[in-house]
Amino acid sequence: MDPVESVSMLGAAWDALTILADPMRLGILFLAAFLGVVLGIVPGIGGLAGTALLLPFTFAMDPYSAFAFLLGLGATTSTGDPIPAILFGVPGGAGSAATVLDGLPMAKRGEAGRALSAAYMSSLMGGLFGAVLLGLSVPVLRPVMLYIGTPEMLAISILGLSMVAALSSSTPLRGLAAAAIGVMISMIGSEPRTGAFRWTFESLYLWEGLPLVPLTLGLFALPELCDMMISRHSLKGKPMQNVNLGIMQGAKDCFREWWLILRCSWIGTALGAIPGIGGAVVDWVAYAHAARTVKDGHKTFGKGDVRGVIASESANNAKEGGSLITTIAFGIPGSAGMAIILGAFLSQGLVPGPDMLTKNLSITYSMVWSIAIANIIGAGLCYAFSPQFARLATLRYTLVLPVVLCIIFIGAYEGSRQWGDLLTLLVFGVAGWTMKRLRWPRAPLILGVVLGDTIERQLFISIRLYGADWLLHPMVIVILGIALLGILRPVFAALMARHEGWNINIGKPKFSPVDMFPVILLAAMAFLFWRTAGWGWSTALVPQIVTGVAFVAVLGSLANAVFRRGITAPSPLDEARAEASQAIHMDLVDDNDGLAVSEVLRRAAMFAGWLLAFLLSMGAIGILPTIPLFVALFMRLEGRERWTLILPMAIGVTLFVYVVFDQMLTMNWPLTWIGQAFPALRFIPSV
Repeated sequence: MDPVESVSMLGAAWDALTILADPMRLGILFLAAFLGVVLGIVPGIGGLAGTALLLPFTFAMDPYSAFAFLLGLGATTSTGDPIPAILFGVPGGAGSAATVLDGLPMAKRGEAGRALSAAYMSSLMGGLFGAVLLGLSVPVLRPVMLYIGTPEMLAISILGLSMVAALSSSTPLRGLAAAAIGVMISMIGSEPRTGAFRWTFESLYLWEGLPLVPLTLGLFALPELCDMMISRHSLKGKPMQNVNLGIMQGAKDCFREWWLILRCSWIGTALGAIPGIGGAVVDWVAYAHAARTVKDGHKTFGKGDVRGVIASESANNAKEGGSLITTIAFGIPGSAGMAIILGAFLSQGLVPGPDMLTKNLSITYSMVWSIAIANIIGAGLCYAFSPQFARLATLRYTLVLPVVLCIIFIGAYEGSRQWGDLLTLLVFGVAGWTMKRLRWPRAPLILGVVLGDTIERQLFISIRLYGADWLLHPMVIVILGIALLGILRPVFAALMARHEGWNINIGKPKFSPVDMFPVILLAAMAFLFWRTAGWGWSTALVPQIVTGVAFVAVLGSLANAVFRRGITAPSPLDEARAEASQAIHMDLVDDNDGLAVSEVLRRAAMFAGWLLAFLLSMGAIGILPTIPLFVALFMRLEGRERWTLILPMAIGVTLFVYVVFDQMLTMNWPLTWIGQAFPALRFIPSV
């Protein structure tokens, strides 16, 4: 780089810092960081809704204040995300789903403070790394980003899906099947090129596809709440010892694992810079990398290893800096949140592109400083209240579950604000709990949903532009080679194990009731494949390929389970090797506390009954009248709580929802039965 240009960049960076040091702008940045942490704590809401809501308030601000507010809010949402993920197993956003795997087991064994501290510090370090890399890379990466075309984007998306082999190394066929099913789900709705409808079954709700928010909450949030009700105790079984000591230990863990944070932050920044990848993928890729590279990671990850929390959260916060790269340089938003930021560019009269790297360079570096300072403020706020957050893990389930469940219903309704969102939440809640209990990994399914549309779109564009020659691009060859290696690695590992003496005796087929789940999946996929018969060639090509892959993977997994179950007397070598090769399942180990299966199913059915009762009451009288009734009845019937505790809880939760969602967010609540029957009652909020 030319020395004069370097001096110019340093001068612009210093000018931007001086401008942001204005007390008013620092106050705006502090407010944004506080709101971001709060929005991150609320499951299912996240920074996207907050950014969209607050965007109009920035129109009257100068560019420095406006971007400080919006970027400060977006950057710190990821800092608040791990709080509900660690304490309740409910990801505050899709980007913290991987944090649940090790954070929640740590909270259960009394290390909530350590897990939270590790999450805060790794988020801070990852966010700062992303900001620094953004500042250094904006002018340097321009030719590199210009080189990445459609074929390279397609190859990168395929690489993301191939990570399921690393994430599900103990059950690779199940991981591959879950990923393929996720891609199938992403193809529900109107096909973008021809407008043809795929798997909509004449439902208007499915025309635009399934929203990610209710799907994610159903797969990850409801199963954890259901298990909380089944176990009927707080998140951890023993009282916490010295929360402050745990907080210091978590910070020390991060400094000890600085090299892991650096690697995962690089992954987060690099993937964040790729449009369409998103936070729902970044943390899983970083988590898989850590599980494969740290010492004994395949044995300890998913069982309460603090390094799993560190890997996920450092990458999650670092992605913000990366996603801003393409937004500034090319006007291509790296995420949905950055698409809203792009609207702020237009409202401020700014045009992304070369101008942001030349005459508006000080504004660009003010964004870098905003992300860095907001991460420091966000981590400071979390540390200040960390003992209080950690003590939430001691609360009884009757105090926690009804409150979180109300917020989850509202968060799911934010998907597209239709009744279908709540039905989607319940359907995928049942699917998620079933997958968790039967040890089917859920994360690859989310990966497939997120990447499916990108893969299909980029595939057709690549074929149209280059024909079959897109496979010969040098970067494509390298990326696809890495992806193929990731898919075949478990196969090679199995072959090596057999070569070294693994007992490969095939027993007689032995079926179990748990085999009904893959059988149902096979029947459903056969039906969906049959439904593609009347579609056009371009509309049906990718769905048929993906459905075929899913069918073969599920069939292979079923056959493996049925025949291996027939081996009656495995040798000691079998057992030792099976234990040694047991890798991360991307899921939590269930603890039934010695309960019989019938009792587990009975309590799960009771939980489903509460969900249905909430939904029916919401449809009949509205969500605001439903909340106090639900909270009061649940606390009284499930835990025999005192009325002196029940009434303040019911009133407090109702007022919170009314002020935040009805008044501030002006939610458009669905029309209720009583509101249709008696229009005079519509003056009541949500009726």
